[in-house]
Amino acid sequence: MAEDEQELDSSELGTQDYWDKTYSLEINNFKHHGDVGEVWFGEDSALRIVRWLSTKPELVASTDRIIDLGCGNGMMLVELHDEGFTNLTGVDYSQNAIDLASQVLRDKSCSHITLQTFDILENDIADLGSTFRVAHDKGTYDAVSLNPDNPKEKREKYIKNVKEMLDPQGILIITSCNWTEDELINHFKIYFELLHSIPTPSFRFAGQTGNLISSLVFRKR
Repeated sequence: MAEDEQELDSSELGTQDYWDKTYSLEINNFKHHGDVGEVWFGEDSALRIVRWLSTKPELVASTDRIIDLGCGNGMMLVELHDEGFTNLTGVDYSQNAIDLASQVLRDKSCSHITLQTFDILENDIADLGSTFRVAHDKGTYDAVSLNPDNPKEKREKYIKNVKEMLDPQGILIITSCNWTEDELINHFKIYFELLHSIPTPSFRFAGQTGNLISSLVFRKR
């Protein structure tokens, strides 16, 4: 990372306590109303990623191991399952998220998908078993970046640990609303090379064009 690049302002979204409380409420909503809760960055964002994966059989086979980092309510896993991917694992550091995802997957007839309470910054990567062909992150790196306690160190540990859990030339698909494409490329460049930028909705303001989110595909060096 460049020395003059600023860290993000810290936020409660970077704390486990926030997510434990959020998923506790969402478990209750799902139990009483069948509401799976918020789909981070919206359903369209997940579908863009699933569509991209499904058109790249030369990179990712339907039987390859795929891990969803910070799986939350498990809906990304449902989308991947419905597209025909069969070797899926979801992890989250919030036990409440895993409990919600378990209920959602059972309701969607996807209960064979593996779920595991796992903190990528604290737990041993070996606890995940064998390595993965694909790691997917939709908002987890953002949450790590918002942690009020030494976010730079945590981000760097996250990147290194993702590298360790991937097969040789494994794929990382990451979506962020807090970091630009150029910033993400810079953060990950030691261990990853950019393979593809998945198009996301853009906006124009004061003659400039930008994107609300960045969705990138990296390949492990």
